[in-house]
Amino acid sequence: MYHLERVPRLTDRVARQLAALHVSILVPVYNEDPGYLKLGLESFLRQTRPPNSVHIVDDGSTSGDYAEVKAWWEREAERAGISTTWQRVPNGGKRHAQAHGVRVSPDADIYITCDSDSCFAPRAVEQVLLPFMRPRVQSVAGIVIATNNRVNWLVRVTDLWFVVCQLVDRSGQSAVGAVMVNSGPLAAYRADVIRDNLDSYLNETFMGRPVMFSDDSLLTLYAQQRGLTVQQPQAICFTAMPEKWSHFTRMYLRWMRGSTIRSVWRMRYLSPTRPAYWLHAMRWLQMVLTQMVVLWLLVVEPLAYGKLPPESMLVIPFLIGYAQGLRYLSIIRSDERIRSRALTWLTMPLAIVLAWTVLRFLRWYGIFTCARTGWGTRQNGAEVSLGGA
Repeated sequence: MYHLERVPRLTDRVARQLAALHVSILVPVYNEDPGYLKLGLESFLRQTRPPNSVHIVDDGSTSGDYAEVKAWWEREAERAGISTTWQRVPNGGKRHAQAHGVRVSPDADIYITCDSDSCFAPRAVEQVLLPFMRPRVQSVAGIVIATNNRVNWLVRVTDLWFVVCQLVDRSGQSAVGAVMVNSGPLAAYRADVIRDNLDSYLNETFMGRPVMFSDDSLLTLYAQQRGLTVQQPQAICFTAMPEKWSHFTRMYLRWMRGSTIRSVWRMRYLSPTRPAYWLHAMRWLQMVLTQMVVLWLLVVEPLAYGKLPPESMLVIPFLIGYAQGLRYLSIIRSDERIRSRALTWLTMPLAIVLAWTVLRFLRWYGIFTCARTGWGTRQNGAEVSLGGA
C-alpha cells in the first residue's frame, strides 16, 4: 500500500491559498539542551514559507531558564517578522504547555506541533501545509529523522528502523487517509481540531490516572473523527534520538503504553466506516497471529516434536527488511554522504533481530503495564545534548 501514497503538487493557485493561512508553531520546552532548542528555533527562521507566529512555553524547567536563547530568539523573530510569545509556567506536562500556546494564538488556522529538539528542514513548513489544499484533510504528519544519527550504532539502528516504519507502514496508512499516529517532532493540524477538543485533551485519564504521554496519537484520533489524516513525505524534520540504551527503553515503553491506551480509544470512538478503524483492528490481529506463529515455530515444534524452524525463516525476513529499507536511502541528507547512509542500511539485520527479540518483549511488557501513565524521561535534565551529536 505504501506505493500508493501520492505527494501533492504545489501550484500557483494552491500556493496563494496556503499563503493566506495563519500558521502557528507550538514549542513546549522542558529541561531541553539549550543547543538543541536554539538549533530548532534557527530552523524556523530559514523556512521557505515562514510561520506567522511561534509560541514557546517553558513548562517549569528545572535545568535552566534559557535566558540567552530567549533574548536571541525574540530579537531574531522580530527581525524576521515572526510574531512570538515566550512563557514560563508551572510544570503541568507537555499538553498543558501546548495549551498555553493555543490560548495566545486565536488567529491560527493551522497549528504545527513540534518538540523542543525539533529542527525543521528549510521546506518543512511549506511542504507540511500542501495536503491541506484538500478540505477533508485534518492533519498532516512529517517525516522525522535523527539529528545525531552518527553518534553510535544504537542511534543508527534506531534511525533506520524509525524512518522505514514511517515510509512503509505510515505511507500505507496515508494512502487511504488513515495515518494513526503523527510524530511529535513535526505534525500539522487544522486549528479547530485542537481548539474544539482542548478540554478533553488536557483531561484524558486511563484507569483513573491522568495520561501524560501519547499526546500526538490523541490529536491524530481527533483529526480522524473529522476527516483524513495523511503524511507528507517531503516535510522533513530532524530530532535527537536516544544515545543510551536506558533512554531508548524508557522512550519505547512510553510509546507502547500510549499505543495500547490509544487502541482502546480507537475501538471506542472511531466509526467502523473509517479506514483507520479496520487498519487498527487488522494490526492487532496481525500482531497476535505473528506472536503465535513465532512461538509455535521457535518453541513448540523444537521442544514437542524435535523439529527446527525452516531455513527460509532465517532468510526471508532479512530479504524483506533490506527491500523495505531501500526507502531509507531515498532520504537525501546534505550533512551525510551516501556511503554513510548505505552503512546504516546494512545494519538492517540488526534492526530485525532487535525487533524480533528485545522490542517484542518490551512491546508486550508495555501492553501489560499500560496503566503506568507517567512520562518517564527528562526529570533530571536533557538526556541528549548537541555537543554529543
